[in-house]
Amino acid sequence: MHSTDIAHAPTPEPATGDRRRWFALAIVMTAAFMDLVDVTIVNIAVPSIQRDEGATFSQIQWITAGYALAFAAGLVTGGRLGDIHGRKRVFLVGIGGFTVASALCGLAVNPEMLVASRIFQGAMAALMVPQVLSIVHATFPAHERGKVFGLFGAIVGLGAVSGPLLGALLTEGNLFGLEWRPIFLINLPVGVAALVLGSRFITESKAPRALKLDLPGVALVTLALLMLLYPLTRGRELGWPVWGYVSMAGALVAFAALVAYERAKGARDGSPLIELSLFRVKSFAAGIAVQTVFGVGLGVFFLVWTLYMQIGLGWSALRAGLTGVPFSIAVSVAAGMSVQQLVPRFGRKVLQAGALVMAAGVLIYLAEAEHYGLAVTSWQMALPLVVMGAGMGLIVAPLTDAVLSEVPREHAGSASGLINTVQQMGHALGLGLVSVVFFGVIDEPLAPAEVGPAFVDGFTHALGWVAAVLGAIFLLMFALPKRPAQHVEGAAAVEEAPAAGDKEPELVP
Repeated sequence: MHSTDIAHAPTPEPATGDRRRWFALAIVMTAAFMDLVDVTIVNIAVPSIQRDEGATFSQIQWITAGYALAFAAGLVTGGRLGDIHGRKRVFLVGIGGFTVASALCGLAVNPEMLVASRIFQGAMAALMVPQVLSIVHATFPAHERGKVFGLFGAIVGLGAVSGPLLGALLTEGNLFGLEWRPIFLINLPVGVAALVLGSRFITESKAPRALKLDLPGVALVTLALLMLLYPLTRGRELGWPVWGYVSMAGALVAFAALVAYERAKGARDGSPLIELSLFRVKSFAAGIAVQTVFGVGLGVFFLVWTLYMQIGLGWSALRAGLTGVPFSIAVSVAAGMSVQQLVPRFGRKVLQAGALVMAAGVLIYLAEAEHYGLAVTSWQMALPLVVMGAGMGLIVAPLTDAVLSEVPREHAGSASGLINTVQQMGHALGLGLVSVVFFGVIDEPLAPAEVGPAFVDGFTHALGWVAAVLGAIFLLMFALPKRPAQHVEGAAAVEEAPAAGDKEPELVP
């Protein structure tokens, strides 16, 4: 799951009497919902895709990791493009491209085409998503935004709950004999409607003096991630060749080159992709580490969990989707309580408690999977899933504000964009690590009778790693600010701060 970047949005002075703003809100919320659902809907369908298309397990990883990687690499660039060329224009390009990419995914004739289409889809989402709350800021006056952000929170919760269920129903339903393809094709009518209505009802806004694009920075980030992720994903399948280790070592060199280039660019024209001075703020540096590691843990868990239920236990997509409902509900409930009641009173301790509660849920799940083996039921999974969901809800909702609370106001936009980017990068890295922590303990080829026990072993092994990741997150959180007062100030700063380098936006009729 990922959050839209609030801080890309400067504070405009929109008119209050224009009813079109509510149509504009419905359109951008629909786009945000499409993106949120698309992340979760694919996981449920992965085993069906693997079975029907004969995809290798590394291709399965890339169907999910490719989207996350392209999305992460393009998020900051997408926000900048909206500032420069107009948020409405870039949003419409993004949603149009997302719709085309969805069609290509649904019509894919082989796994290679599906992977390529998913990467394209992630890149288009990176154009679309950063504009959502920017358009809200440019369309609604300050006194209405609280209500609007509340609606956005509800949409996020609905996306988390409905994604797996919708994916299961569409996959199981086998509409028109299309098997898993409707999970992508359902975006077509929604995307076309959003494109037509968006061009009519959304008001254009720009930041005339926005920072220039840092394309070499984007290229270096993407190169470093590919050098790390490609050998991780393909290594086991290819017998861990020497070039894979060379590539992963080279990724460190590429990251070092990125830091050197960004430092020089910041000194030269003040418009780097990554504002390195932010890392001198202890709470921000620790928060970035938390977001990255948390993304890794979630990337590992969700893909492995799906493979375990549908391939290991032989469950249908619908049963797997329904099994996840208690988890999604627990996340939504705990997230609401965390932001509204707990964090204002207890501050950082709530996030740390969330990490420990989630780790406890993982360990309960591990014990149950080992104890019951292939005989485990959905009802027996409900307890650990509710505990995990409650822990995750305590973390995800307040984490961004906690990380941003000590960031200088003028850098709030850059910081918030960077948080979302590293969360997606962590997610892509976690998906790449599945080949090590899950498939690495499964000996192939497997006889049919060996698949279930092997996948149960792989699942429990992966859960041990996820629990360790959550323990690391708990320790990293000690560097976050303690007090609720700072949390509240940070939240306000993010809502009001313009993106780095932006002035008040220019509203274009």
